[in-house]
Amino acid sequence: MVQGNGTQSENQRRRLLALAYAGLAGSALFWAGNAVVARGVAGVIPPVTLAFWRWIVALCVVLPFSVGHVIRERREIARQWRRLLALAIFSIATYNTLLYIAAETTTAVNIALVAAAMPVLITLLAWLALGHRPRVRQSMGITTSLAGMLIIIARGRWQTIANLNFNPGDLIMIVAVTCWAAYSVLLRKFTVMLHPLAFLTALIVFGLAVLLPLYAWEALTGPAFRFHVRYLPAIGYVGVFPSVFAYTFWNNGVAVAGPSRAAMFLYLMPVFTAALALIFLGEHLHLFHAAGGVLILFGLYLATVQRKADTSPS
Repeated sequence: MVQGNGTQSENQRRRLLALAYAGLAGSALFWAGNAVVARGVAGVIPPVTLAFWRWIVALCVVLPFSVGHVIRERREIARQWRRLLALAIFSIATYNTLLYIAAETTTAVNIALVAAAMPVLITLLAWLALGHRPRVRQSMGITTSLAGMLIIIARGRWQTIANLNFNPGDLIMIVAVTCWAAYSVLLRKFTVMLHPLAFLTALIVFGLAVLLPLYAWEALTGPAFRFHVRYLPAIGYVGVFPSVFAYTFWNNGVAVAGPSRAAMFLYLMPVFTAALALIFLGEHLHLFHAAGGVLILFGLYLATVQRKADTSPS
């Protein structure tokens, strides 16, 4: 009987881990779409404006489903407000806003190259803050996936990397990915006992409170911007898929699989970005996309498939 319960518990844990992995892959897909939209509207929709209205849309979508949870858990939200504010600053208010700002002054190749450091930063911060030292298989997976990432962002030409000259947008992206790494590690370090919808709603509200003065400053000092119906699809997409769905999937993935394993799924973003560029931008796929994609998927396999004697999340 004990053995049967143990087997059932192990099977349940594996199912939860499989669902977490699927959600993390979905997050990478939605965030790839976010990057494509950001490049598409750069110079048209001001960056802080895009970030602010993105989260307004997200709040409108999630609030009808979360308001009951928020009311029931309002005391816990009030008790944990400092931790929630810190998480919101690093994620809602900072990462995507900085990405939108960076898209104004740097190229897609530069953004992808800097973003490639994100899983390494998450693993490093997880090691320093949580003591989660990467195992040999994880290290091999990181190395293999990084090689695939570099093949894609260099478009098969290593001169692309060697000749890069960093500009302010690249430096902004370095700050952005560092903020996301800090968010991912703090998400695991902090114990915030809230329903996922209440947690996401609280993050959005705290993040909007931080973004509001920045949005007002941009509106007062930047070029005049008027809403047009043609902007609604872009704002609607970034407000729903990379905001509500991706954050929910990512938060669950970090909690179940750990920040180091979750970070590996970020290597799927250039693969998904290439596919989205083919569909929406008319760009063509090349051999280096296939080669990089194979290495990325093999790296994910090495980092996520567990041996029988190694079943605890990192």
